[in-house]
Amino acid sequence: MVGKIVVSLVSLILLVGVIVGVVVVVNKNGDNKHDESTKVQMKKVHEFCQATEFKDQCAKSLESAAKNESATIQDYLTAAFRTTLDELKKGLDETGKTKVDKDADPYNHMAVDDCKLMLQWGVEKLEESVKLIGETDEESIHEYSVDLLNWIGGVYSFQTICIDAIEKPEYKSAIEKGLVNATQLTNNAISMVAKMSDVLKSFNIQIPQGLLDGNSSPHRRLLDVNKVDGGGYPTWFPAADRKLLEKSSKGKGKGKGKGKDGAPLGAGPALPPVGSGPLTPDAVVAKDGSGKFKSVVDAIKAYPANHQGRYIIYIKAGTYVEQVLIEKNQPNVFMYGDGAGKTIISCDKNVMNKVTTMNSATVGVNSEGFIAKGITFRNTAGPEGQQAVALRISGDRGAVFDCSIEGNQDTLYYQTYRQFYRNCVISGTVDFIFGCGTALIQNSEIILRRPRQQSKNTITADGKDQADKNTGVVLQNCKIVPEQSLFEDRFKYEHYLMRPWKAYSTNVYMESEIGDLIRPEGYLLWASDKPNLFEQTCEVYEYANRGPGANTNGRSKLFKKFKVLSPQEATKYTAATFLQANEWLPGTSAPFYPGLGGK
Repeated sequence: MVGKIVVSLVSLILLVGVIVGVVVVVNKNGDNKHDESTKVQMKKVHEFCQATEFKDQCAKSLESAAKNESATIQDYLTAAFRTTLDELKKGLDETGKTKVDKDADPYNHMAVDDCKLMLQWGVEKLEESVKLIGETDEESIHEYSVDLLNWIGGVYSFQTICIDAIEKPEYKSAIEKGLVNATQLTNNAISMVAKMSDVLKSFNIQIPQGLLDGNSSPHRRLLDVNKVDGGGYPTWFPAADRKLLEKSSKGKGKGKGKGKDGAPLGAGPALPPVGSGPLTPDAVVAKDGSGKFKSVVDAIKAYPANHQGRYIIYIKAGTYVEQVLIEKNQPNVFMYGDGAGKTIISCDKNVMNKVTTMNSATVGVNSEGFIAKGITFRNTAGPEGQQAVALRISGDRGAVFDCSIEGNQDTLYYQTYRQFYRNCVISGTVDFIFGCGTALIQNSEIILRRPRQQSKNTITADGKDQADKNTGVVLQNCKIVPEQSLFEDRFKYEHYLMRPWKAYSTNVYMESEIGDLIRPEGYLLWASDKPNLFEQTCEVYEYANRGPGANTNGRSKLFKKFKVLSPQEATKYTAATFLQANEWLPGTSAPFYPGLGGK
């Protein structure tokens, strides 16, 4: 392994030398100025590339910046992102050449179409990233490192999800081959942004003290959240939260922080009762005809072109048997009902119907800023339907609260980007909370249902597929129980907290009540008893859980990175840090608490 690293570094240095040597020529008498410039440029390329996996690709992607003696950090980042964008466009073009007969092979036809769609989303997000970098001055670029990491992580997920969904080797291999360069460069870009603080130092950019001591907003801090001070706390962590941690670590101070109005700190204004106050819906859906629309689909179709602000849909009590899709160009949809169990959106789409997991969702959300309150999202395919999603969200900054999400396998799909769930009931059997995004589920009830015979229940299956991504799933202050009809014979089946979908799968259970049906080993290998090494690289953490299933003494030794977190370590997975919640959740009206010890 050491030999491979040395060879890789030597290769990188040689490649950088060739790139820089194209434009930097040292005259025969020895030009010290040019020689020094070459060293500086080589150092900058090295700083950007040393953390990346594909170093040759990295150096080549920075070629345009390396040729410029006065290149700034923006120039290097722009070069890296633009090269990635160009390669992803090429991959999209190549994917477009893959044709699948819809009648002869409906599943793979849909999977390839999904691929094209997700790659287009990736292209658009990279274009946004390039624009952001270009419009931000050198001294401020670090302020957006978390956002950039979130975006580029989503682009990477779209590529891997796209390939995973295709079944036939001839289609899968063709698209995978066309995406090789794009996937490697996206992987590199994630690592570059994740190690932004080290790169900034190499450019002699001073980081404002406010970004280090917590006197600034969460997304305006560097990503080194693991750096701690003498007291063991993250260097940027606010003093008030440090006091809370100190109390909780002593078994005191279980209450949450309160604002002046008595609401949890960081919470937005409470929603007014339906039909009163300033909340005026743009569309009302009612089965009895008392609203403008009789179906949710029709209300979504009425979304005005170029709409500004929230598009508010009130769905009156009733069961709406339909499949709903909110498109990417329909952002900021706020959908609310008369309460979970009263307003129900239901369908039975599943992979056995020859549809992809992504397209099995009863409600699929491709846009940013989605909010849902007081609704049941249900997939009625049952355990025999296998993958059958009730709710899928792929847009950034989604918030779902006071809802019920019901299904069996793959119930909730947090596909990409940041999502928050609060006061929800989520039920299922196999991997029923899964995805590749950044999801935090707070104060919710997690219900395990009766699985198919011989099946094993697993709650979470996170798909983090690159070590430097800031993604994963966190369950905080949740209650894990069997459904009522399963209670008497709950021990006839095997129930686990998680299994790792991808190599760096990150699953965190903290401050939750874990029922006695969870097996002592806690975690299940991805493929039965055939280790695929994911159990050696995935991250599975627990903190301050309670209940008969919370004893960690018997946790599986196969999971090498399992750890019981300290209060200081657990702060990394709180809403304020993990989701940058204080930046956006108050605007959703969803109740939340930003740190540890809340209720």
